[in-house]
Amino acid sequence: MGGDRFTLWSKNGKSLIAMLFNRLLLLVSILLIAHSCLFSQTDGVNREKYQIQIKKTNSEIKLDGVFDEEAWMSAAVAKNFHRVTPTDTGYAIAQTEVMIAYDENNFYVAAICYDPTPGKRPIQSLRRDWTFGSNDNFMFFIDTYNDLTNGFAFGVSEAGVQRDGIESDGDNVAYTWDTKWNSAVKSYDDRWTAEMSIPFRSIRYFDGSEIWGINFGRLDLKTNEKSAWAPIPRQFKHNNLAFGGTLTWEEPLQKMGLGFSLIPYIAGTTHTNNQTNEKTKWNGNAGFDAKMILSTSLNLDLTVNPDYSQVEVDQQVTNLDRFELFFPERRQFFLENTDLFANLGNSGIQPFFSRRIGLNAPVIGGGRLSGKLGDRWRIGVMDMQTSSQDLIPSANFAAAVLQRQIFNRSNIVGFLINKSVTDAQIDPSYPGSKSNTVAGLEYNLASKDDRWTGKIFYHQAFYPGASRASAASYGSLVYATPYLKATFDQSWVGADYVAEVGYIRRRGYLESSPSLQYTFYPSTGKILTHGPLAKFSIIFNPELRMTDRKSQFEYLIGWRNRNVASLRVNEQYVKLNRPFDPTNTGGNKLDAGSDYSWRNAEINFTSDTRRLFYYAFTAGYGGYFNGNRLTYGTELSYRVQPYGSLSIIADYNDISLPKPYRSARLFLLGPKLDLTLTHKFFITTFAQYNNQIENLNLNIRLQWRFAPVSDLFIIYTGNSYSTDFSNKDRGVAIKMSYWFK
Repeated sequence: MGGDRFTLWSKNGKSLIAMLFNRLLLLVSILLIAHSCLFSQTDGVNREKYQIQIKKTNSEIKLDGVFDEEAWMSAAVAKNFHRVTPTDTGYAIAQTEVMIAYDENNFYVAAICYDPTPGKRPIQSLRRDWTFGSNDNFMFFIDTYNDLTNGFAFGVSEAGVQRDGIESDGDNVAYTWDTKWNSAVKSYDDRWTAEMSIPFRSIRYFDGSEIWGINFGRLDLKTNEKSAWAPIPRQFKHNNLAFGGTLTWEEPLQKMGLGFSLIPYIAGTTHTNNQTNEKTKWNGNAGFDAKMILSTSLNLDLTVNPDYSQVEVDQQVTNLDRFELFFPERRQFFLENTDLFANLGNSGIQPFFSRRIGLNAPVIGGGRLSGKLGDRWRIGVMDMQTSSQDLIPSANFAAAVLQRQIFNRSNIVGFLINKSVTDAQIDPSYPGSKSNTVAGLEYNLASKDDRWTGKIFYHQAFYPGASRASAASYGSLVYATPYLKATFDQSWVGADYVAEVGYIRRRGYLESSPSLQYTFYPSTGKILTHGPLAKFSIIFNPELRMTDRKSQFEYLIGWRNRNVASLRVNEQYVKLNRPFDPTNTGGNKLDAGSDYSWRNAEINFTSDTRRLFYYAFTAGYGGYFNGNRLTYGTELSYRVQPYGSLSIIADYNDISLPKPYRSARLFLLGPKLDLTLTHKFFITTFAQYNNQIENLNLNIRLQWRFAPVSDLFIIYTGNSYSTDFSNKDRGVAIKMSYWFK
């Protein structure tokens, strides 16, 4: 088998490699030319014009939303916020004023959010890490390393609920990250105020820092207005660090010294499996996470016998894909500085996917060293050990990443990822190898004003029996203005490219994927934006024969009242490389080597999410392999502000195929009740009925945050048959953790 592959690639390798490297060379040339023309400066767009100095205070600041302390009397004020959306010209109608101060241990922010529009302020819920677009809120973003790329985000809603995240790549924020900080909000008829205190130990920065990047943002839903202190073009995210202003410290920040935090937990579970008629199992567990702050910019995280029973359940989807589905990481330990590992590769070609660790076997323990080394270097080193379970052997997972910032906001990355089976004996049915290693180099482009972005990489896999086709490469270039967005992607994945710790959607192909989008901005009328989008993708197999082609033409419309609609037409061609059942229900499979082409159309609409009741729906019809497919999906949501919401997600697929292939009517129904009774007590009930996998899942999750980043969880999970609703299995987990700092 391996020899046949090697012969095949040798026979066609010259033309394939020539095509691949010619296109990658073109991308490299464009990136280097862009750098030489655009990136001679190293400052952000707004750093010189928007500056604010922060003064040190020795007096106490009481967090109550009332600014009567001496520190606020003399603090500099950031005001005259600019509109970002619905238009990025002029000053905001709902203005904001911000003051900042600091003492030996904390960074303070105070904001006055003026409210010129009568009426109730929209609030989604009292749950931490709320959805940005569904809450009146104030946020600030700090570029603590002053590199226009990495930082932190903190914010509060008008109801006083906190939101925090760790930022990477200039505009990507992981809001699943949590840390300790304090805040208070006070509401008035014509304004609301926020006061926030961030301990220096809760963030990372350089000893002796004198300058940070910073920006303040506000969302006022009644005026449908997003605004910022340092202006941001509307095509970019609100948190884009390239457009932040300058924060100047009155004195250089001092070294905080070593810090240590311990988060122990205890847990108990009970589980009944009615499919195997086993007796109810009772288990107890204990373990801990620990964090050591080695410097203000470098930390070591440790975990021993971790438990992930409290992690929120994944939202199911109707699976009509020929390849493995991707679900995001939700476990807290893997989230700080996650970009160093998770951003390796590209969507569908990811050499590291943390959910592979502990997916089928429990984690014994591990550690991660991550952070900044000097002005331009970042490092990430992770090592995790799992135990054996059933046929899965115990294994060690190791990853090392070194990142070097170059030019203005771009970087070069080198990495090494390894999985080694540590069991002396391996079951013959185990599908993996004894060891698997992937190494690679990557270059990430980001211009000063974020108009040009891109990426190129080369990865090589090493394992017993690997051939020359055990590699992958990729190149992309994106140009974005308020009106025009053009992209070009080029991917090549070898037939033997195996990354056991990664997510590799498919292997053995060469793909080109250009796209072009243009947006119009009418100056008057009810429509805010509209414009066409065209995407094209073509995939070749190792013999350079086309196996997939997809053309997509879409027209998007956005109204000033926040309604959004789109109309899409698709044309698709597929030549199967292996047998496939288009319904994924166990019916007769279409033959490998058979090819199909079809067309379909769909319409999508999302209503104004500011309203107490809002909805979204999608509908489509057209060909599907050798038959037809009718699709309909909807999401309905109603909230009782701010104490809870009830939502229902429904998905229906009617697939009609000729005999002897199986037709199917697939239903996915997911009602969800989310109760946020206080800022610290939450109950979520999520049911998912999926007749494709003949399952009804019920998950009830109670959370009591009795102290900062300290929780009591009670979780019930049950699975039943979708036909007669008889129970398959059920279990209860109770977990309590506490953050000692």
